[in-house]
Amino acid sequence: VQLVESGGGLVQPGGSLRLSCAASGFTFSNYAMYWDRQAPGKGLEWVSTIHSGGGYTTYADSVKGRFTISRDNAKSRVYLQMNSLKPEDTAVYYCRQGGSRGQGTQVTVSS
Repeated sequence: VQLVESGGGLVQPGGSLRLSCAASGFTFSNYAMYWDRQAPGKGLEWVSTIHSGGGYTTYADSVKGRFTISRDNAKSRVYLQMNSLKPEDTAVYYCRQGGSRGQGTQVTVSS
């Protein structure tokens, strides 16, 4: 399993970013995918889940209504659209499948 996240960066409060995760080494369309994050000095926090077909999604209360998870099974990619970003969203964001996680992408929300 290989997962490679991209799309992070520095954004002002209220801004948007779209994270992407390229997956390989397994049959992507068969598995649910997850986004987690880890803020500085804090533990890992689950952010969102999307089931294999993309028709069922769930979100942490802290991001509900602001973040949208999606996937493209033809491209073996999962996305996280993040809107109305807040300073407390600052973290390294990881995509996950089973027990495997990518290297992460840094998201910093600051003015």
